[in-house]
Amino acid sequence: MIEQSFRSPKVKAIFLPKCGFIFLCLTGCLIIFILWWMNNVEVQKTADPPFISQLLPINMSFCAFRPISLEETLEENKILKSIAWPQTPTITSDYTFKNTTDPWCSKFAILPKKGEEKWRIGDQLEVRIVMNDFKCLPKTSGGDVLLASVKNRHLKAGVSGKVVDHLNGNYTAVFPLVWEGKAEIEVILVHPGEAVTVLKRLNGENADRVYFNSTFRSGSVTETTVCNVCLRPTTQPVCNYTDIRTGEPWFCLKPKSLSCNTRIEHSKGGYLHPLTNQENKLFKKKINLRVPVQSSGSSSVTVYQQNKDKPTVTSSMFRPSGFYYKGVWKSLGTIQVHQFDTPSIVQCLRGKVVHLYGDSTMRQWFEYLTKELPDLKEFTLHIDKGTGPFMSLDYKNNILVTYRCHGPPIRFKPISVSELRYIANELDNIKGGSNTVVAFTIWAHLGTFPMKIYIRRLMSIRSAVLRLLLRAPDTLVVIRNGNPQALSTSISIFNSDWYSLQCNKVLRAVFKGMNVHLVDAWEMVLAHQLPHNLHPEPPIIKNMINVLLSYTCPQTQTK
Repeated sequence: MIEQSFRSPKVKAIFLPKCGFIFLCLTGCLIIFILWWMNNVEVQKTADPPFISQLLPINMSFCAFRPISLEETLEENKILKSIAWPQTPTITSDYTFKNTTDPWCSKFAILPKKGEEKWRIGDQLEVRIVMNDFKCLPKTSGGDVLLASVKNRHLKAGVSGKVVDHLNGNYTAVFPLVWEGKAEIEVILVHPGEAVTVLKRLNGENADRVYFNSTFRSGSVTETTVCNVCLRPTTQPVCNYTDIRTGEPWFCLKPKSLSCNTRIEHSKGGYLHPLTNQENKLFKKKINLRVPVQSSGSSSVTVYQQNKDKPTVTSSMFRPSGFYYKGVWKSLGTIQVHQFDTPSIVQCLRGKVVHLYGDSTMRQWFEYLTKELPDLKEFTLHIDKGTGPFMSLDYKNNILVTYRCHGPPIRFKPISVSELRYIANELDNIKGGSNTVVAFTIWAHLGTFPMKIYIRRLMSIRSAVLRLLLRAPDTLVVIRNGNPQALSTSISIFNSDWYSLQCNKVLRAVFKGMNVHLVDAWEMVLAHQLPHNLHPEPPIIKNMINVLLSYTCPQTQTK
């Protein structure tokens, strides 16, 4: 076009020298800039995923945080303040283990009912918990991590409780009574307050205790280097793979002989165990890690039918998301949870696309649906079964279900970097609409990092959800939160229930007031009679799917 303009007889010759001079100057500046850029920065040549690769100065900060606006910074500070854990005892070189919380010396007691003698459906049960140390002396500080629930194993009934920390070694657990019959109280010490002190330190000083690897390849040359969002300063050059769309940071040490744009695979590297011998004592099974607290008297009450003039759960009471009765999850919120068998699942999902994003706990949903629906066939993508992405199609009923893992950090087997996608970017690629269901989770792989990293990841996803709902308001968006799990010493310092509990509070705060729905995996695992597991057992997954489908098809007539 420029050449044709210069040759056109309509252009007066008097303007050619001036235009040509300007053009030559601009071209020269551009050439000089390109040469400078090529000499100083290695440019990522692949378009997917959208990473920038460059060498960073060696004085890079230990953890990198996604840049956020002033408004988001104020919100972040407010969230951090709202989830601030009570002050816990300090761990010094001369601290005495016998002064730490001992669940075997601690006790709980059911507080007597006010007024009428009998406990009835609709009442709120209160339990006082007194924590003692290994000398059986009362603790004077709070911060212990306690889980409480009420169950009836014969009825396959259960409901979670809320624990209130009085900051002096005493706690109160409250529960709504929601079924007739026996209600057995369970109180578990997950971590003593002293262990929380250690976990706080680890997430600040040892945020790289889980590290990751990337494989680089060019021709016959292959190299592997360490990667992380928290990468310690080093004299070795660093490749910057910060996502240009979301701003999510990610870094790898540069290979010695290969360029940054030869990165082909991401994988879990390994684990570092930075506990001292004294700290290690705070994470011992059957001693102070996930140990039941015994009652000083009766540990159960008998619940009778409610009075006709009394509501089931009053507004002033603690109101959990729901409860189990005869193994079925019943909501205490506005949604009515239906029970879906195979035909009703097909009826609900006919003509719909279901996109699932997250970690292996979300992959369970994909596996459940694919197994439950006989005509929903998984399309073989020749991908490792542990990483994905996965896709299943029911051609007859026009049902499509997909699963993709979230972007780094993620502790997976080797996965192609082209398949590492951030949830926010994936949501931006969805058209949406009344026939689209989006469900995601993100929590289990971020348990070793400062909470700011998790908050900012959720803010990024929230922005994408807002964009999705603006262009397609009828899109259904469902979020699965984290759940309690079985803990060992190693699991505790890499994926603690304490951190997951904090993440759940953050998730609720970030998405508060939005047109999204929650599958409360935390309460659904805590209230169930089955043991806690990172990957909940099939009966719990079935109930989670029932909640998901009840959001999808609230008017469906099910069995």
